[in-house]
Amino acid sequence: MAYMKDDQRKKLAVDVTRNSKGATKYILITISVLFVFFMLILPLFSVIVNSLKEGLGFYLEAISTEYVLAALGVTILATVITVIVNTFFGIVASWALTKFTFKGKQFIATLIDIPFSISPVIAGLAYIMTFGRSGWAKPVVDWINDMLGTDIKIVFAIPGVVLATIFVTFPFISRELIPVLNAQGTDEEEAAALMGAKGWTIFKRITFPHIKWALVYGVILCTARALGEFGAVNALSKTRGETFTLPLEIDALYLAGSADSITASFAVSSILVIIAVIVLILRNIFEHKSKANREV
Repeated sequence: MAYMKDDQRKKLAVDVTRNSKGATKYILITISVLFVFFMLILPLFSVIVNSLKEGLGFYLEAISTEYVLAALGVTILATVITVIVNTFFGIVASWALTKFTFKGKQFIATLIDIPFSISPVIAGLAYIMTFGRSGWAKPVVDWINDMLGTDIKIVFAIPGVVLATIFVTFPFISRELIPVLNAQGTDEEEAAALMGAKGWTIFKRITFPHIKWALVYGVILCTARALGEFGAVNALSKTRGETFTLPLEIDALYLAGSADSITASFAVSSILVIIAVIVLILRNIFEHKSKANREV
């Protein structure tokens, strides 16, 4: 009988533990779902609803004005250049940091993370202090303009917007590639080098296949961040219709204060919401492929 009682106590303890874990699981799931709904889904849904408040005709007119189309063009231009530059840098930096040993390696790895810890507004002000009227690089830019007969401007011009966007998205691609390359190790590359393969061949045939999905994932993250950048670009952009990006145009429409302009700001915001949803779907697809590739 004593044995049966002990067995029953153990079974009861197991049942209690199982029920406790089950209750905890559902509580955590409920909290997570409610938090995501009220903090993310509901605000984004309200943007879509408010953007259509004046009807579809007003919506189409609001997103096709001269200022909005110009801002969309600047946004796309800055994003494309940013992704190209950061993709090149991300591959080079991650390859150097994971496959080679050299002095200052940890220092470079730390510098890459600076945009994560500095406010974008400060980054914009830093470029103003560098390329503005009193900046140390202004004489260099003026000298280049005199030599080439050009009128290159950095601050309050498209180059400044691009530089600011590059700065805030700097680490995204390299930080996706570095863990993958670290996990891969160097055995395959060393074996290929011993067999006479050159650097580019080693990268193309051995290194790149391991990082392709992580690279695509990093590019998607970089693109999403570039499309929505506001702080750094705001410091370096001055002219509506010329250097404004979509986030700045949304801000200008909202601050105009009229009912129509506020509705128009929601309409333009919906463009970024739609892009964000598309990016989210693509991110999940490529994240899944990247994980599957690592397991293989």
